[in-house]
Amino acid sequence: MSYRYLALVDINRRWDVANLPEIEAALQIDGMREPLTSGSIRLFLSKETPCLSLPEGGLAIGHLFSRKPSPLDATAQFPAFSSHKRLRKHIMENFWGEYVLVQPCDEGDAGAVITRDPSGGVPCVYSLRNGAGFVTSGISMATRLDLYRKRIDWDFIAHCLTYPNLKTSRTGLVDIRELLPGSSLVVGRTELTTDLNWSPWSFVAPGHRHTNLADAAADIRTTVASVVRTWADFDESILMELSGGLDSSIVAACLKNTRPRVTCYNLATPVPGADERQYARQMASYLGVELQTEQLDLDIACCDVAPFPDAVSPRMGILQYAVSNAMETAARRYGASSSYMGAGGDTVFGLLTNAVPAADAISERGMVTGISSIRDLSVLHQCTMWKAAKLTARKMMRAPKAACAPDRTFMNPSIAIGPAESHPWLDAPTDVLLGDRERIFDLASNQLFRDIVYRGENCWIRMPLLSQPVVEACLKVPSWMSITGGQNRAVARAAFADVLPQNILNRRSKGSFISYLGAIFKRNKSQIHEILLSGALHDQHLLDSDALTRFFNAELPPRDKSFTRILFLFAVENWLRHQA
Repeated sequence: MSYRYLALVDINRRWDVANLPEIEAALQIDGMREPLTSGSIRLFLSKETPCLSLPEGGLAIGHLFSRKPSPLDATAQFPAFSSHKRLRKHIMENFWGEYVLVQPCDEGDAGAVITRDPSGGVPCVYSLRNGAGFVTSGISMATRLDLYRKRIDWDFIAHCLTYPNLKTSRTGLVDIRELLPGSSLVVGRTELTTDLNWSPWSFVAPGHRHTNLADAAADIRTTVASVVRTWADFDESILMELSGGLDSSIVAACLKNTRPRVTCYNLATPVPGADERQYARQMASYLGVELQTEQLDLDIACCDVAPFPDAVSPRMGILQYAVSNAMETAARRYGASSSYMGAGGDTVFGLLTNAVPAADAISERGMVTGISSIRDLSVLHQCTMWKAAKLTARKMMRAPKAACAPDRTFMNPSIAIGPAESHPWLDAPTDVLLGDRERIFDLASNQLFRDIVYRGENCWIRMPLLSQPVVEACLKVPSWMSITGGQNRAVARAAFADVLPQNILNRRSKGSFISYLGAIFKRNKSQIHEILLSGALHDQHLLDSDALTRFFNAELPPRDKSFTRILFLFAVENWLRHQA
């Protein structure tokens, strides 16, 4: 199930949309209600999309929870505020959830303000010009109502090929923008502006940091458990997607003794590398249920992979497609109303694979803590302390890691590509620690999870580890604390040490789908080659045809992962093929 809404906007109140009566009739037939009608906004919601009235004519679309133990309900009262901006600030600081706020501008300013929560749980794309247009959860709704006709933004496609892990407000469609999480869109008569309401940098600033592991672990334990249980109070039946790793196991542990019926589900592959059933089975046993499993199919024709209907950018690849299909089928089979997963846990819990934690320890706490962290680093990476110290010194002396490195592999070398576009979370303070810098850059990339996970129209998607309270609690943990004892994500492990099975708590390895993807690639190699050399990317001269042909004609060396870049190019090509 998904949040579905459409807001028609006309700040000048002319309402000269040619087919407005037909739009209204079509929305009514589709079961959409109209909870907000003002002079400049007409907002339509599906019946299953929750909403909450705000003071002075505003509305919150989605789920809004109080930071206090009990969730906010429709009868709760907000304090009186002198402006809508103060109310937004109050909501950001005292509530959390998955929501989009729709508010009028403050007195004296004609216009509207649209605000998206920091987790990005409710989609928000828009097309607005001269104060008129639409804001919606799904572009398919706008195209179906003839509010928009799709056109490809080829400059964005070139940028996306070059910076595949960067999320920006631009999309692959002309005149369609996305409101990024934690931001507000101010719609005026003649201009659009965006404001940043929530920034991760605030929570790594001095004064917010945890100073010892016990307090940090207690905060994470309380916060994650509270978030998971709050969501569970809203769900009737849950499909818990257990990968067997630490992150999904933590989410599963928090579902113990909750009200909904929980089905634990694990996906394996017919090739080695991703069989995590022995770990997932232990977590299912902890919840008192049997583990349900399924094996992903190798007989997937890449040309049949269809992005979900509201995808405004080319993000879903063959693996996400296979997993989404399997999980959607499982949700129907077991009658699950919601699908829970540990998405984003690596970044949120502070998994850093280089020497920056030890560098941060020296910068923040001095040499005593620094030497201890270098020892932890050597244990973590199973190297000598001398090598760990050398790597730490190198990190401290070199320039900070770039926010987003370009990748032009298999792209036409004559195509000029500019620098990476901005994302508000990538604007790092000059004095920030290296580990915090890398964690927050990765957090910005984590926003892509919302673009690649699809479970059908009848199942809510729950990503508790990306919720605002969990992210804030984890950002307060210094990076060097997360490698304590030579374990990655050490604070998260300590937080749930009493409920996780020992071989999950202490495991260092992690399952991988790379062999599965390699097998899919080999089976579809000729077809992928043919489509890439005859498709839209080739027609737009974005690909290096000679380099592609050399790659496809060569034998892939063992353990070579370069084919994943080919699969990404194909995912982009595949999205383009479905935009007609």
